[in-house]
Amino acid sequence: MQKPLRILHLEDDPDYPGLVRSLLEAEGVQAVVVPVANRPEFEAALEGELFDVILADYSLTEGYDGIQALRRAQDKCPDTPFLVVSGTIGEQAAIESLKSGATDYVLKQWPERLVPAVRRAALEAEERRRRRQAEMDLRQSEEQYRLIFDNNPVPMWVFDHGTLAFLEVNDAAVQHYGYSREEFSTMTLKDIRGSDETPALIEYLHQLVAAEHPTRLALAGVWAHRKKDGTLIQVEVKWSPIRFKGRAASLTMANDITTQKRLEDQLRQAQKMEAIGQLAGGVAHDFNNILTVIHGHAELLLTEGRPSERASHSARQISQAAERGAALTRQLLAFSRRQVMQPRLLDMNEIVGNMTKMLSRIVGEDIALQLHYCPQPAPVRADAGMIEQVLLNLVVNARDAMPQGGRVVIKVTVAEVDPAHLARHPEGRQGRFVCLSVVDTGCGIAPDNLPHIFEPFFTTKEVGKGTGLGLATVYGIANQHRGWVEVESEPGKGAAFGVFLPWSDAVQAGPPEDPSTRVLPRGGSELILVVEDEAPLRDLVCRYLARCGYRILQAETGAKALELWAAHSNEIDLVLTDLVMPDRMNGRQLAERLQAERPNVKILFTSGYSAEVVGKDFVLRPGLNYLPKPFQPQKLAAIVRACLDAKLPRG
Repeated sequence: MQKPLRILHLEDDPDYPGLVRSLLEAEGVQAVVVPVANRPEFEAALEGELFDVILADYSLTEGYDGIQALRRAQDKCPDTPFLVVSGTIGEQAAIESLKSGATDYVLKQWPERLVPAVRRAALEAEERRRRRQAEMDLRQSEEQYRLIFDNNPVPMWVFDHGTLAFLEVNDAAVQHYGYSREEFSTMTLKDIRGSDETPALIEYLHQLVAAEHPTRLALAGVWAHRKKDGTLIQVEVKWSPIRFKGRAASLTMANDITTQKRLEDQLRQAQKMEAIGQLAGGVAHDFNNILTVIHGHAELLLTEGRPSERASHSARQISQAAERGAALTRQLLAFSRRQVMQPRLLDMNEIVGNMTKMLSRIVGEDIALQLHYCPQPAPVRADAGMIEQVLLNLVVNARDAMPQGGRVVIKVTVAEVDPAHLARHPEGRQGRFVCLSVVDTGCGIAPDNLPHIFEPFFTTKEVGKGTGLGLATVYGIANQHRGWVEVESEPGKGAAFGVFLPWSDAVQAGPPEDPSTRVLPRGGSELILVVEDEAPLRDLVCRYLARCGYRILQAETGAKALELWAAHSNEIDLVLTDLVMPDRMNGRQLAERLQAERPNVKILFTSGYSAEVVGKDFVLRPGLNYLPKPFQPQKLAAIVRACLDAKLPRG
């Protein structure tokens, strides 16, 4: 229902307001007419409320007229229509009133004009109010848009559909891309994209404009953008078609996801390497058991009886082949980080110095080998054999990249890794690290190959000239030592590898004695409990130890070992157990059960790897005896004798 008009009527004739009310009612105009007869009443009414229309007689008593009332109304309510109604107004007075701002004038002798004039004035006033409100809403919307656009931390711009020219950019775009607003105003989208992407850009733009909901913010996908300094970034773009200053355009939001994409790639790479590592570690573990049996029986053939020269030669060939297979599995285990570490405090300078002669022979005469030692000690807590393997693999890799000769630079430094370094190499972490770097002047690495160089069996060498495990081994050993590997390379400009290992301030306790270096280990008559689930390997171990004079108890599972222990716990002198055991009990858990009953019982662990089952925190701590597979029978006898003689700390 339409609200009645509120009309303020300034008239000194007391009967005329009633006539006006009757005329309005006759024309169906609902109105409330408020009559006032003089200046005080008129001004009081203006102060009290807001009216839709004001009617005023031109000539009033007491020296007050319609022009004066008009000026007062313009001060108090300038948007309210003001109609002059008079019976004596002349043409000149009517023109004067209109010039002064009156909406219209009506002669009293023409009452039929009054209602249309009132209706028209009210409608025009309402239209003016609506227009002002729309303009105000538009202005507020533009201010809000400007606020959101200018202060948005994500780069935004508006571009022309036809020319692809930038029409507007926000502060974030200026800061992120490095161009000034003036530079942007002379550029198009083509200037920040590769030329090969332009056709796809135009095609997508056509699809966006023709979409069912063209004003809805639409994901335009991930595009490569180039900053002013030439840096390429990955950007997730969203577009929304708009009208901008009368032109068909699009509002664009460009979110830089370069770091996110890099982290996603690193996560996928880590997951892939972990999966490959699990496979490689499992294969190597099983293969080690087989190699131990092959190697052991070959040695028994050579030492038992008097084999013919031909048989001896075959046995030696078998033994050598088994040793080559063992070297391969050691690399697989290093990559998969499932070797049992034997860490001690080392100076990286000494590691490099001790390998100088061997490295010089490896690189040959046509390659210059340069060494740069750290002027201060470079201490790391690491497995010496593993670190030597890392250096050897990196130098061999460098040598193979320089078939025509060149230069290899080995450098040891102590580095403080800060946030600036991590921004370039996010795989690292902050702190003090010892860096072993190997730089060559070889052929370099192609960009397509760079993400794959640490994958096992990946190689760019000819068939038969590489296993593809060299750099995979480096990667695995660095990770097992809580470090990482960085590489920088370009085709034709050589390669630089940096292995970062945690700097250590621990005190060196001295190198452990290696019992396997003893010559002709002697046997004994002690009772040994052998726990091994692989029957061929268990048979070999028991056979050889029995040959050395020991008494043997054998079990294929942890549960069977506990049964034998219950019957012979006071007689057993040594427990030799595999770390990987079936029936939900591994060697470490078995040892903990036995040591709970007899804390001084001697334990010798043996396994192809341990981290898969006993946990990646398993390292060779003082007092823990460990014999890695595959092993030679003589080494088995030597370490067993050493354990029994308490030359090694007790387990």
